[in-house]
Amino acid sequence: MKKKNPEMKKNPVIAVAQIRYFDIHKKNNVEKIKRYIRLAKKRNADIVCFPESCIHKTKTLRFDDKFINEIKKECRKNSIWCIVTEDIIFRGRAYNLALLINREGKVAGTSKKIHLYGDGNLLPGKKPKIFRTDFGKIGILICWDLAFPGLFRRIKKAGAEIVFCPAMWCYEEKAYDKNHNKQETELLRALVRTRAFENVYFVVLCNPVQNRKDQVSYSAICSPHKILREIINKEGLIFARINLKEIKRIEKIYKNI
Repeated sequence: MKKKNPEMKKNPVIAVAQIRYFDIHKKNNVEKIKRYIRLAKKRNADIVCFPESCIHKTKTLRFDDKFINEIKKECRKNSIWCIVTEDIIFRGRAYNLALLINREGKVAGTSKKIHLYGDGNLLPGKKPKIFRTDFGKIGILICWDLAFPGLFRRIKKAGAEIVFCPAMWCYEEKAYDKNHNKQETELLRALVRTRAFENVYFVVLCNPVQNRKDQVSYSAICSPHKILREIINKEGLIFARINLKEIKRIEKIYKNI
């Protein structure tokens, strides 16, 4: 019997965990992350994305940190992909680093935040990368990278079908006269839709909920033409089953115009 190519799966279920930072008397979110991994698996998700800097409140972690190892084990137990992001010392230097963990609980890839914004003494990444999963090719960019269309275009040219953007997006007080959070939420929604449309792929944004005035708690799963699911100003999971074959279909439509 011929084995099915694992990359033939073109209808993955995407989960986004807009979790709260941090619960009272907690300095890390590991138990919550593990719980949301289990919840995502119960809904048959293939991958769950968490927000930027989601693991520990104050520490810069090491690549083999016990908290990261706990998350890896939970992915293995539930046979699910996961994206978690934190300030991590990688090869002796500190980066804002996204970890792509596979169904076996192994780190299948890493992505460094390229455009830093109030990130202290962290070093920036140099170029975006794509990763092969058992449901398609994905890219990972982080927070302020969303404002730079050239990065998303480079990932498109490399063959990405989905781009994940873990974030901790906050508004600037001077940017608006009033309704700051509402206007910044609309800006984020517009950025996600634009990046998805102009590149004809799926874009997934994940922010946290925090007890701070300037936090924009908006997360979304977006196709090239519309927002499929979104969550605003509350903790929770959103899901969408996406059809990656839509990318080729939509590309043909615009190629013929």
